[in-house]
Amino acid sequence: MQSQIIANLTKLVESCIARRSLSTAKSVHARAFRLCLLGDTFLCNRLIESYSTCGDKSYVLSTFSTTWRKNVFTWNAVLSFFVKSGDFENARKVFDEMPERSPISWNNIISCSARSGRERDALDLYRGMVVEGFVPTRFTLASVFSACGSSGDVEMGRKCHSMAVKVGLEGNMYVGNSLLCMYAKCGFVGEAMRVFDDVSDPNEVSFTALIGGLALTDRFYEGFEVFRMMRRRGICIDAVSLSSALGMCSSGRLDTYADDGGKERFLGVVCGQQIHCLTIKLGLDGDLHLNNSLLDMYAKNGDMYSAEAVFESLTCASVVSWNVMIAGYGYSGDSDKAIRCLRNMQSLGFEPDEVTYINTLAACVYSGDIATAHEMFNSMAMPTISSWNALLSAYFQWGKYKEAINLFRKMQFQIVKPDRTTLAIVLSSCAGMRLLDIGKQVHATLQRAYLDEDVYVVSGLISMYSNCGKVELARTIFDKVPELDIVCWNSMMAGLAFNSLDMESIVLFNEMRKSGVFQSEFSYATVIGCCSELVSSLHGRQLHALATKDGYDNDPYVGTSLIKMYCRCGDVQGARRFFDSLPYRNTVAWNEMIHGYAQQGYGEEAVWLYEKMIDSGTKMDEITFVAVLTACSHAGLADVGIHIFDSMQRDHGIKPLLDHYTCIIDCLGRSGRFSELEALLDKIPCKDDGVVWEVVLSSCRVHANVSLAKRAAEELLRIDPCNSTPYVLLANIYSSLGRWDEVRAVREKMDDAGVVKTAGYSWNDVGHGMPSSRHEEHTELAKWRVEA
Repeated sequence: MQSQIIANLTKLVESCIARRSLSTAKSVHARAFRLCLLGDTFLCNRLIESYSTCGDKSYVLSTFSTTWRKNVFTWNAVLSFFVKSGDFENARKVFDEMPERSPISWNNIISCSARSGRERDALDLYRGMVVEGFVPTRFTLASVFSACGSSGDVEMGRKCHSMAVKVGLEGNMYVGNSLLCMYAKCGFVGEAMRVFDDVSDPNEVSFTALIGGLALTDRFYEGFEVFRMMRRRGICIDAVSLSSALGMCSSGRLDTYADDGGKERFLGVVCGQQIHCLTIKLGLDGDLHLNNSLLDMYAKNGDMYSAEAVFESLTCASVVSWNVMIAGYGYSGDSDKAIRCLRNMQSLGFEPDEVTYINTLAACVYSGDIATAHEMFNSMAMPTISSWNALLSAYFQWGKYKEAINLFRKMQFQIVKPDRTTLAIVLSSCAGMRLLDIGKQVHATLQRAYLDEDVYVVSGLISMYSNCGKVELARTIFDKVPELDIVCWNSMMAGLAFNSLDMESIVLFNEMRKSGVFQSEFSYATVIGCCSELVSSLHGRQLHALATKDGYDNDPYVGTSLIKMYCRCGDVQGARRFFDSLPYRNTVAWNEMIHGYAQQGYGEEAVWLYEKMIDSGTKMDEITFVAVLTACSHAGLADVGIHIFDSMQRDHGIKPLLDHYTCIIDCLGRSGRFSELEALLDKIPCKDDGVVWEVVLSSCRVHANVSLAKRAAEELLRIDPCNSTPYVLLANIYSSLGRWDEVRAVREKMDDAGVVKTAGYSWNDVGHGMPSSRHEEHTELAKWRVEA
């Protein structure tokens, strides 16, 4: 009779579990208590499971504590409750106290660890499970692969992969998809694709994981091909897979193309618009997460008109939606709209979170409105470290290094603990101002926080010491780091190049290649720049070949460095051939090619290319006009130079700076047009700059214009009385005219002022008569050439 009552009560509890009825479960519990039936372990286990399903922690714990005879299922029921509620601390406590464990116990605690961001704990628990002789199940391996992917531990992932093969689970869809995600997250796309090929019947999870892995490693075209394959095979396309595809469109790394009207457009927008159409066709346009991905895609591609249209069509926006819109206005440099968006958000009852304020700060930063950014920061009641970092980054990006350092001091006074991002920004600010003493203090802070070997901040330390001329200290720090990443290598190479140690930078590049670190576009740009300084076209061509092999020859930074290298080495035709081969030419590439023509005396070609740049619609900047005016000066194209100079502000809205005035004065001076030159001298806003008057004095020497030469020399001596240049040039003018008395007077005046001419010198970089250290460097470079 009693067994029948227990069976009936158990069925009632099971119905409570199915219906999540807490009140009924309590009634059954009370009935069992009155009938003294709580000695039945199975009934108590079902009661614990019922309370767990209803989320009542107090009844779960009280029922567990009053259960007389606990078995492994009792412990697992309580463990499952804490796992489901995400309470890792209590789950681990229960697990450690369990007198007996089952595979379910291990799976629960490993899964809880992985989901709680404790990947190391999850992997350690997995090792303990294997040591105790338990065979991992598909749930175990899925959680372990997730932990490996999140922590980037591909070696452990490979060992688990071997275990999956050993226990015969490699063909399981659940395990296969988790394994695929692990390799994709770790950036091992080749392995991910092999796993994908081994999956007998890949589903939408398999495809989405592979697309995400390809996007993570910037292989966007292949990612789109997989998405198209998914579509062709008839695999169900859901909101998650569409969001992954939109993520590739939001990356900003897809190429541009010219439409039918010749206007340049981003391929990412076009692909994103196609996916938007597919979203509507599949009836998924009501999915909020997917709509947020659409907003992000349009915003990051600068199409705020379409982003606004999507946002206005949302039936129920979220804080994330508002945050994306604020960030989008920031990308487009419209801080006013970003702030209005924040106010509208608040007026509609949405509570801004930290991301909202950081995005608004960033919007002010992008538009250069630092004052508003600071005002926004001051309005925050309790700014977090991320907000501090956002404002610090704002000051750094706009070259306000002093303000960044002062803000860092204020941060310390308010006892806000800096993180690695804070310290990296402050170090970069110290590097920008070459503040060695403050940089050393930050270094000491890093050591106290045990962050002096963190690769993220080590690169900042290397840059700081290098920019302050302490390249030996930078190299010492670099050599002490146990595991260098590409940023540290690049920082050290750039530091050597900054200190004119170009050969050492090239040798370090070779060491990086030997170490197995895959070089980046910045690595190539730096080392090719060193070849430019060394005027070494042979090694520059070899680096060009390596860059092509690694797929970086079309990168804007690498391409610009290659153009500069070829021009500096005298191979202007080679530079032009490479320039013409570039699929996309930015302003810097055009400027470098024009400047290359100018430096090599191809003035007419430089002017022709300048006109082509205007026709292409590429935005010109101050450097463009410096390059083309230099070309006009060197080639004697005075009329063309005056026309271009006059068009700067009139046609292109660029106000002439000191460099532009210097170029046009040099152009007029070389042509002997001194009346126009003197008229221009009376107009320039920068009369106290010595470079202008040195250019004038040099032109006077060529054309023997004594009167203007005297004026230029007097101006130079007023600006810098200890400068030997005006004395020497003026004496040369008098001597060329045979006016020896004036020559003698200039030299006497020079002696009276105590000015001494610096001795000239020359250096021949061919190895003959070279200092032994330089000869050794060239030997090392020759060795590197053979290895390359």
